[in-house]
Amino acid sequence: MRRSAAAILGAAAGVLAGAAFLRRRGAPRERVDLYYEDGSMISLGDGAPDAERLLPLARDILRGAR
Repeated sequence: MRRSAAAILGAAAGVLAGAAFLRRRGAPRERVDLYYEDGSMISLGDGAPDAERLLPLARDILRGAR
């Protein structure tokens, strides 16, 4: 009886952990990709100081293009 209850609790914990991982991984995150003339690229993720300045500008540009 204890073994089956522990197995059920373990399986439920595994399912919850997997669901949390997939949900977190699938969440869209904003970023700014800067491409340079020499072919190099830098990606600034949400929360980076430089990205915080560029993201509002990018949103305005995209809104105007639609």
